[in-house]
Amino acid sequence: MSPEQAAGVPGDRREIFVPGIGQYDNIGDIILRRQLMSWLRPHGRLHVFVGGSPSGYAESLGIGEDDVVYRSFAQWYRAGLRAAWRGHAHYLFKPGEIQLTVGGMKEHVVVLPLLAVIRARGGKVARVGAGSRNFAAVPRLLMRPSMAMCDLAAWRDAATADYLGGEVMPDLAFGEGGRTDPSDDRDGLVVSMRSDRVEPSDAWFDGIREYAARSGLHISVVTQVLRDRDWSRMIARRLGAELVDWDGTEHGAQEERLRDLYRRSVLAVSDRLHVLITAATEGAIPIALLVDGSDKIERHFEAAGLDGVGVRAAGMSSAEIVSALEAAALRGDETRSALASAREELDDVRSRLGGLLAAGVDDRAMVSA
Repeated sequence: MSPEQAAGVPGDRREIFVPGIGQYDNIGDIILRRQLMSWLRPHGRLHVFVGGSPSGYAESLGIGEDDVVYRSFAQWYRAGLRAAWRGHAHYLFKPGEIQLTVGGMKEHVVVLPLLAVIRARGGKVARVGAGSRNFAAVPRLLMRPSMAMCDLAAWRDAATADYLGGEVMPDLAFGEGGRTDPSDDRDGLVVSMRSDRVEPSDAWFDGIREYAARSGLHISVVTQVLRDRDWSRMIARRLGAELVDWDGTEHGAQEERLRDLYRRSVLAVSDRLHVLITAATEGAIPIALLVDGSDKIERHFEAAGLDGVGVRAAGMSSAEIVSALEAAALRGDETRSALASAREELDDVRSRLGGLLAAGVDDRAMVSA
């Protein structure tokens, strides 16, 4: 539904405002936002700001006919203020990574007047499934006003919860996916690496090739984030592997290609968090053969109950890489158990958020527009 169509619809129901913007070249961002929107949709009409996103991105969010989609931030914000004044509105911050920089802080500062009206008129404000990239003191001070207006804050890693206050929940992407059984028809090993890191060592490549040959696994290198495309080509060439390329269009079709591949894979090797999570939700065992010192992947999998996913691979010999992959391949039962528990935790957060939204708007307080 367009904003113009929504303007003619009587404002007698709850209106939920949520930013749907993200990294348009990143399928992981789609998965997070789609999952949150599926949580929210039973509790009101969604008003989703998608900015200048390509059509494939917006379509993959699972936008329904009753949802109102905005490309203009000003138009979305004004609609939020109108609904808030009528006593109809709730606000959900977008999930995913918060970059506590000048650019990354925009949402948390600009929406403060909207949040104030929402809270004053009986609506609710919540954050679920976000995590911070950095942990400096000054940005934390700037976050305090929006944090103070939140009725629920659930972060996807313990470090962010300690930093900003609130509870810990698994990443929303653990809530999607399908097949997780260890069937004999899994004959693949999938690889996907970030393009903003150093190139892996010769031993890293040798170890993966040797493990795959020993195990009879077919190697596929995939692009789940468009900016990694050239990097994927280089890695596929060095591994002598199949390349599952992407040109940045038809986001939904690429996601389905990747999920089909993950459903046929034994292991997923990556330093992209949502490659590993998405693969795990389709039954591939995740292992991060890290070429840098980031602890992001470890933090987020620990929040979902699975330790030891990150392996410091820089400086490892090819034999050590093979041993790490062999050890990971034995963790199938552990991975499936953690995934089941993570989904139970997500169901609990979803239920509590739903209760909050259902109770948040008192119809007796509503006034006509």
